[in-house]
Amino acid sequence: MTDHVLDTSGLRCPMPLLKTKLQLNAMQPGEMLEVIATDPGSAQDIPSFLKHTSHSLEKSEESEGMYRFLIRCGESR
Repeated sequence: MTDHVLDTSGLRCPMPLLKTKLQLNAMQPGEMLEVIATDPGSAQDIPSFLKHTSHSLEKSEESEGMYRFLIRCGESR
């Protein structure tokens, strides 16, 4: 179950990543964010960013040019 959904469909790099960062900053620890993207760069950018944060990537999938990420918000730094 997700607490927030961020649809970045149609946006090109770096906007999906920037909007994901902003949304996570506005969330409480433990909340879940689903990000939907169509930019292929998101498949690398978002997981790479999350490795350097307290947020965790719970699930990612790609289907027919749509990328979905399920992210658990971590503690703010």
